[in-house]
Amino acid sequence: MGRRYARDMADLVLVRHGQSTWNAENLFTGWTDVDLTAAGETEAVTAGALLATEQRNGLDLRVVHTSVLTRSVRTANLTLDELGRSWLPVRRHWRLNERHYGALQGLDKKETAEKFGADQVKLWRRSYDVRPPPLSHDDERHPVHDDRYRDLPASALPDTECLADVVVRMVPYWEDAIAPDLHAVGGVLVVAHGNSIRALVKYLKDIADEDIVGLEIPTGVPWWFRLDDDLALVEDRQLGDPESIRAAAEAVARQAG
Repeated sequence: MGRRYARDMADLVLVRHGQSTWNAENLFTGWTDVDLTAAGETEAVTAGALLATEQRNGLDLRVVHTSVLTRSVRTANLTLDELGRSWLPVRRHWRLNERHYGALQGLDKKETAEKFGADQVKLWRRSYDVRPPPLSHDDERHPVHDDRYRDLPASALPDTECLADVVVRMVPYWEDAIAPDLHAVGGVLVVAHGNSIRALVKYLKDIADEDIVGLEIPTGVPWWFRLDDDLALVEDRQLGDPESIRAAAEAVARQAG
């Protein structure tokens, strides 16, 4: 028998999108819009099955938040289909997007490490406040050229980001959108990306800047948070086989060699 869900608690579930085509090719992705692989689709369905088990024990997800990137959108759709809740209202926002990797986007991670050195690439990938080289607005990869963001001022769109920047853009979305939904309906699913989830977890668990760099977010693994009336963290756990989750997190850590 699984654990029962208390009605006086809020339930937040975070899911990183399933494996994308550029995850599989070991490329820096960031805001580049790529689709899921077949394996990523399976991860999304598996996440839905895990949540369906929790739903039978009382988990009541009522609202979904995603980024505006395809791999997040499709993961949410597949997860909700498997969960039997494709009818849930969905809110999409660019503040849930992956960290913008600037001029690294589209580059092979291992080749980049060989060119610039493993230490430099580790700084770009995992330091809290070091940004990769920026994109010029003239570069077709810059988000100013993407219709998703055409109603935003160019000054709001990043040329590059470090994790600290993602925290700065993520926390207002938590305060203005996710937290009010948790207060209103008590059950929220967020399907986003490795770094936007790291930013939110840092905030929820008050993780130090120097410690958050070691947190790896595997694809397709639901991370369930119980929150009290003030949305302070009570407990959290990842759903699924612990050994498989650990292996998936280690695989993320090895991507740059």
